[in-house]
Amino acid sequence: MTTHHAHAHSHSHGHGHEDIDWDELADQLERQARAQLGFLRETAAWLGPQLPSPQALARVLDIGSGPGAAAAVFAEAFPDAEVIAVDGTPGLLERAAARGVTTRLAELPGELDTLGTADLVWAARVVHHLGDQQAALNALAHRVRPGGLLAISEGGLPPRFLPRDIGIGRPGLQARLDVANEEWFTAMRAALPDAADIIEDWPAMLARAGLTPVATRSFLTELRPPLDDDARELIHGHLARSREVLADVLDPDDVHTLDALLDPDAPTGIRRRADAFYLTATTVHTARRE
Repeated sequence: MTTHHAHAHSHSHGHGHEDIDWDELADQLERQARAQLGFLRETAAWLGPQLPSPQALARVLDIGSGPGAAAAVFAEAFPDAEVIAVDGTPGLLERAAARGVTTRLAELPGELDTLGTADLVWAARVVHHLGDQQAALNALAHRVRPGGLLAISEGGLPPRFLPRDIGIGRPGLQARLDVANEEWFTAMRAALPDAADIIEDWPAMLARAGLTPVATRSFLTELRPPLDDDARELIHGHLARSREVLADVLDPDDVHTLDALLDPDAPTGIRRRADAFYLTATTVHTARRE
């Protein structure tokens, strides 16, 4: 299973087991990566002072790397370190390789122990794909060298990209999509192999994994109107995925509104609206192996 990606409301795709075609979602993941470049660069700058000295930072693992955007940013930020993008989808690793980073094909969580150790282990939107999240953090913690850091991106806020009242359908569409997504996400997690309920207190979970929590910070990604075509395609892909995954649970009026937003030729469509924006928050938690 490939991981790096988040639930439909955060990264425009679904989860599950072998039912996800990550190659099919590759273009959307690329758009997501481009939108988040600012966040990734801010994160690298924030991680720097928490890491061993630059001379001691020799190896970085980007676990569940997807197309390798984070790995490429880390390679730029820490030029003396070996940075490895790890994923279970060959097509996504080809994109990572095109960014100039070293790649490693590995299924998660089963092949984590084949990867060796690193001074920085980065796992963005990975853990929530794995049934036993504490066991996943325990396994990730074992990849961290003494003095090194585990950084996970989990939580944050789902994207906002439209006003409350968009002039079609009932106001508050995005709030209702959030509710439907949360229900769907809960059902998805319950169906994962080895699914285990746990309070998602990430610093406490990192401490249980044998690490010392260091910091938690949320980073804002804001794309302001007028949006370029790339950002519009990102939102279009997100809405299309929501339409596909949630149609059975949404009110028919909301499905109709989604269809209007997805219409490429309509002035009400997301590709044409002047009021479209993109705003989201991504939370990162760090912990050190003493």
